[in-house]
Amino acid sequence: MFISHFGISIGMSPWKVLDTGRRSAKENMAIDSELLQKMKPSDPPILHLYEWEGDAATHGYFLDPGKYLDLAAAEKWGLSLARRPTGGGVIFHVSDLAFSVLVPADFPHFSTNTLDNYDFINHRVKCGVKTLFEPELSLLSEEPSPLDEHCRNFCMAKPTQYDVMLGGRKIAGAAQRKQKQGYLHQGSIAIALPKEDFLNTILLPDTQVKEAMLQTTFSLLGREWAPNDLEEVRTLLKQQLEKELTQ
Repeated sequence: MFISHFGISIGMSPWKVLDTGRRSAKENMAIDSELLQKMKPSDPPILHLYEWEGDAATHGYFLDPGKYLDLAAAEKWGLSLARRPTGGGVIFHVSDLAFSVLVPADFPHFSTNTLDNYDFINHRVKCGVKTLFEPELSLLSEEPSPLDEHCRNFCMAKPTQYDVMLGGRKIAGAAQRKQKQGYLHQGSIAIALPKEDFLNTILLPDTQVKEAMLQTTFSLLGREWAPNDLEEVRTLLKQQLEKELTQ
């Protein structure tokens, strides 16, 4: 339905790279869902790259966003909101690089252990992000406690096991959905934190989500960033992800 009009780059690698361009949150999530449903165990793995039409957010399959976001304010802001086919909490796609990886069941690095699959992909994400840094990055071994219960449902307000960390703060995370034919890994790399006026408008009052995001998320571009800076880093990270995952 969605992916038939897009070419897939194959090259000499066993991986395929699919770039579906800039779309709404619902369209991006529908493409990932379609890719997972159509995948066969013997297919090659896919790196799916995409971008967003304006500010966007996604939330886990079983999460009710109305409990954690001001939906009226989000609609007035023009926020493109969609449910992911994977689990997890709310994540804002305002200043990140989002990507997806589909790994079929016959691929050598497929595991029936979900944490092994996180380790496989996030280790390569770590290597890709490392090109921008001198310090060593790590994968989180133990989960910290959230500042409050709302923080538990925001991906960048509470790190989870095997997230990519720098200096004790989260720089990349993901959610997965595994089926018999393989799994879908939906990842996000924090290039910068959303602007405070955005967070103040969209988040519900009387929570510590904004404070937790400021404390626990590492921003590659710091507090002040411009759209041109964001696009430059996105382009670089796409290139590094493709190199690390498909080589």
